[in-house]
Amino acid sequence: MIRKQIYIEERQDRTLKRRARARGVTEAEIIRDALDEVDASTGGRGRRARLDPAAARKAVAFMRGLAARRSKGPAGRRWTRDSLYDDRLARWTKS
Repeated sequence: MIRKQIYIEERQDRTLKRRARARGVTEAEIIRDALDEVDASTGGRGRRARLDPAAARKAVAFMRGLAARRSKGPAGRRWTRDSLYDDRLARWTKS
């Protein structure tokens, strides 16, 4: 990384501090993100891709579906972790 020293207005400093505190990141991270946004909006490739709200909703729905299935227990599975361990141990001790 390259260190830069910049001058900003007092209102910008308050905004920067507030946003950094709200997101739990450094002020420098907020500035880097803002530069990436400007770069992305002008056709450049920023660090982060543009967010797609529809894709995010689809991903969350998929993950919730997985969590719901897991909470009901193993579907169609007739083995447990302990039974696999016991089987493996039995084979190992026979040798």
